Amino acid sequence: MAPDPTGRPAFYAARPGGGWRDWWTLLHPPYTAWHLSYVVIGACLAPAVLVPRLVATLVAFFLAVGVAAHALDELQGRPLRTGISSGALVAGAVVGLAGALALGVVGVTRVGWVLVPFLVVGPVLVVAYNAELLGGIVHSDLGFALAWGGFPVLTAYVAQAGTLRLAGVLGALGAVALSSAQRSLSTPARVLRRRVRAVDAVVTMEDTTTHTLGVRTLLAPLERALRALSWGVVALATAMAIARLT
Repeated sequence: MAPDPTGRPAFYAARPGGGWRDWWTLLHPPYTAWHLSYVVIGACLAPAVLVPRLVATLVAFFLAVGVAAHALDELQGRPLRTGISSGALVAGAVVGLAGALALGVVGVTRVGWVLVPFLVVGPVLVVAYNAELLGGIVHSDLGFALAWGGFPVLTAYVAQAGTLRLAGVLGALGAVALSSAQRSLSTPARVLRRRVRAVDAVVTMEDTTTHTLGVRTLLAPLERALRALSWGVVALATAMAIARLT
């Protein structure tokens, strides 16, 4: 039995229909919110939180990760099965990266040259990871955890503090661990949803009772965990922001 009768490529994907539905799916809403939460966490770990810098950092990462990275990823074999044209995806990637870089340049004028390395590394990570360049070295479990977990925390911390201290480093390590867990769950979930047609397995318990395992049985706990983690990290980031800003 198929994991989803609609054939959706992800649990958050909109039902088929094109238009805004495809763009909604492209943005990976729960995952984008999850990784933007790392920006909030990184900023809130800094000694002082400046709201304009936090907002600018959030917008920059939304453009770079939510738009550009996901547009490039969809160009690689159409994993989300959207009907968005290749031209529109390329335009989204270019505009997203350009917007993020423009905000980064403005940030340099406010924070200082300490932000420059992040302006260089960020676009390189987006393009190398999602376009699967350099032989796929960056497109790996560790590359994902560092790029989409640790990097947002470090960038947001430095954007606030103008330097990097232990709290920012430890926060980044925590984000790397969470992103590693995300990758460990999402990789088999993607395979089950997009590539597996059927599973026929029987589990025999100690009391000799048997249970049949299918695609849905295997997929359900993975996606429940991903949903819980995504909203849990968002709730944590929101709580930290409220605590620091009120």
